[in-house]
Amino acid sequence: MRCFLDIAFRGAAFHGWQRQPADISVQQCLEEAFSKALRVPVAITGAGRTDAGVNARRMVAHADIPDDTDHSALLRAVNAMAGHDVALRSITPIHADAHARFDATERAYRYFAHTSKDPFVRELSWQASPTLDFDAMNKAAALLLGCRDFTSFAKLHSDARTNICDLRTAAWHRIDADRWYFEIRADRFLRNMVRAVVGTLVEVGRGKMAPADILRVLEAGDRCAAGTSMPAHALFLWDITYPYWAPLR
Repeated sequence: MRCFLDIAFRGAAFHGWQRQPADISVQQCLEEAFSKALRVPVAITGAGRTDAGVNARRMVAHADIPDDTDHSALLRAVNAMAGHDVALRSITPIHADAHARFDATERAYRYFAHTSKDPFVRELSWQASPTLDFDAMNKAAALLLGCRDFTSFAKLHSDARTNICDLRTAAWHRIDADRWYFEIRADRFLRNMVRAVVGTLVEVGRGKMAPADILRVLEAGDRCAAGTSMPAHALFLWDITYPYWAPLR
């Protein structure tokens, strides 16, 4: 039986989602937990890859498990074995040819920032200068929308077949007097793309670039034209959209 898995994890404990030769990954952690619980090898396919240190409010994956599995018992067993940094939120039977990666129509990320020192959020948010111009950053972000070539924001020597992405949302939102988040939504993302976009917007916010300069960065097709890659700890894979399935919010 093919099932969709709704997963959350804290990235600091892992070297990304995908299995690594020598380092622990979220995929490996879950495959080992499922295999022990079911006493058969279980392969898990995620909706995409997250870099080392990146968090996920919602990662969707699929796995094939025995038809007679008690899903409630399996959920409890996996959560007991997976450790404190991973939570399996649901196991949902789905049609046999469903694919967590290829069937996804939209992904959303959020990058969190705070402008005053706060020991309670620092591990999951980036401390920004209180002088950062979020209005200017939003003007620049709006210029990124549409179906574009995002080579300038992609990790060098990536194995992506194309760097074209359909960017549908890109904006900073204020949570309270000292906290913000940047939300970005697209059909797909390139490796390191979100952190590079945020880093370039921060350059705008610092006054080192004008909002319109973001178009020059896009047109350059050169990673060196964009800003630095932002720290991973403040980035969350926030949501994934499918045409035939929606997890509980």
